[in-house]
Amino acid sequence: MGKSPLSRAVGVLKEDPRVARMVPWLAAGLMRCLFRLLRVVHVDRAYPERCWARGERIIIAFWHGRLLMMPFAYPGTPSALLISQHRDGEYLSRIATRFGFEVVRGSATRGGMRAVKQMIRAIRERLNLAIAPDGPKGPRAKVKSGVIEMARLTGAPIVPVSFSASRRRLLKSWDAFLVPVPFSRAVYIWGEPMYVPRTATKDEVAQYQEALEARLNLLTMKADNYFR
Repeated sequence: MGKSPLSRAVGVLKEDPRVARMVPWLAAGLMRCLFRLLRVVHVDRAYPERCWARGERIIIAFWHGRLLMMPFAYPGTPSALLISQHRDGEYLSRIATRFGFEVVRGSATRGGMRAVKQMIRAIRERLNLAIAPDGPKGPRAKVKSGVIEMARLTGAPIVPVSFSASRRRLLKSWDAFLVPVPFSRAVYIWGEPMYVPRTATKDEVAQYQEALEARLNLLTMKADNYFR
């Protein structure tokens, strides 16, 4: 079955370089406006702060569905963001650079080894890493091994974080993408750092995956229920 006229029109627009320049600028502006309209509180932000006080760089992990407000979780912190090499990832990359992120392009299926090398270099250059371990296409809320291996190779602790709002909309996407309603109360909740020893075996890596998944799910549940 061929594409609909609307789908073809959207595809043409995505290829237009003027649209490629305008959309990230507009999206970043709308995100900033939305964030300013929220009443935000932070819970347990001391966890990443203690790591930084010890001179550590961290791997910030969050579910893909909570991505929208993550640029504001700890603004001003030098970080590199992992974004897939999918075509739509180009728009996300341009948006991320407007928030001061360095961008690493790749995933478990495309550009994987190149992305790993870039992320290791980012840690060595004193950048934090920001990763959605269930991205870019799911399954939702399932940690892939890549983030654990990155922690094992670099020695950087994984610090999980989740975001939610008192009033929110969940899109009908694979990741149940959360959009906070303007003028809502919102919360970032951080979790304890997770250190993965360099000597971790394959079975132990799988155990760390399960542990991180459980922590992220717990933080997300706490965030969703925080204002009740």
